[in-house]
Amino acid sequence: MSGPLPLGQKTAVPSRIATVSLHTSPLDQPGTGDAGGLNVYVVEVARRMAERDVAVDVFTRATSADLPPVVELAPGVNVRHVPAGPYGRLDKNTLADHLCPFVFGMLRAEAQGDPGHYDLVHGHYWLSGKAGVMAARRWGVPMVQSMHTMARVKNAALAEGDSPEPEARVRGEDQLVRQADRLIANTDDEARQLTGFYGARNEQISTIPPGVDLETFTPGARTEALERIGLPRDAELLLFVGRVQRLKAPDVLIRAAADLLERDPSLRSRLVVGVVGGLSGGGRNEPGLLTDLARSLGVADVVRLEPPQDRARLADYYRAATVTVVPSYSESFGLVAVESQACGTPVLAARVGGLTTAVADGVSGVLVDGHDPRHYAAELHRMITEPAWRAKLAGAGPRHAATLGWSRTVDELLDVYRDTLNPRGLRLAEAR
Repeated sequence: MSGPLPLGQKTAVPSRIATVSLHTSPLDQPGTGDAGGLNVYVVEVARRMAERDVAVDVFTRATSADLPPVVELAPGVNVRHVPAGPYGRLDKNTLADHLCPFVFGMLRAEAQGDPGHYDLVHGHYWLSGKAGVMAARRWGVPMVQSMHTMARVKNAALAEGDSPEPEARVRGEDQLVRQADRLIANTDDEARQLTGFYGARNEQISTIPPGVDLETFTPGARTEALERIGLPRDAELLLFVGRVQRLKAPDVLIRAAADLLERDPSLRSRLVVGVVGGLSGGGRNEPGLLTDLARSLGVADVVRLEPPQDRARLADYYRAATVTVVPSYSESFGLVAVESQACGTPVLAARVGGLTTAVADGVSGVLVDGHDPRHYAAELHRMITEPAWRAKLAGAGPRHAATLGWSRTVDELLDVYRDTLNPRGLRLAEAR
């Protein structure tokens, strides 16, 4: 589609971007269903693009006939609900069957504007990328793709009892890597996965870490935060935040808590295992997984299951926690880990994927090899019983998170957009 950059030439900033988030809406509450870090990414980037006079239209599948065709998310940011397939929640694996009506809806929206209405398409997740490529080709504009997660990567690190990603997704991602003008990797690890698992070209990939909302997620008094979320001031809160599914491994935290109480029964009166999030993916088919597990391990009395929280409330959960635990089997970045550190709470995480970037190991948190609950329990015990060490980690967290603000993300994305638009960007500059 777009050619290489001629030496010494500069490009124009796009004026309007078509962002595609087919399977999950930026209006959805992160932490439940298919909504997670991807949703946060789309919202935060779109808002900041608009603040820089780059308008963004986010195309997503309409899940109800009552949804308005267009919702203004923020000045300069519109969410466009496109009918595609039956209304209601559909399994992600069936959404590929409804790409054609979705793309038609995108083309119809563009046709209502002036010629050249969109300068660029940015897809998020493989389904969005498949739709985005078709629209970009029709409009004659570049296609930028963020995978967020990849089938081959997930299948290489499946949790016990989890189902592998379907072959149709693997083939779709293979095609998308060949078709996209540029690929955005969240971390160096994801960039290596794109080349190693999918044969992407190094010059095709730009590594741009996601950001964190440094205005919302800030340090605060832990005892006061504990009171605000309804826990006693002496509670030791071990916190999990995210979608409840085997991939995210909240069961590892519950098993680790059981092991911790066997090591030190004196902790029982003040230990709380907090799981904040909703059922997602295969977790919808196992609604009692965590409660049954906690009961079987004899720790149901210390486990507290909470629904997804808005960002202000979520920040209080982070501030209240002794430690946030992120034991995922696969993680493209690990936004929860960065949010926690921004609030001054250390992180205990699996040494996988983007978590090796999100967590400064030994500085603002601890990375654990594998998913053995005993190893997590040992680190959790140290977090609780060595307050000076924990305080050192907590103090470093906000400094590490400050290097990952959304402004940096948007700056680097705009650079990629400028490069990708060339030489079309030169024509845009001359016409405006």
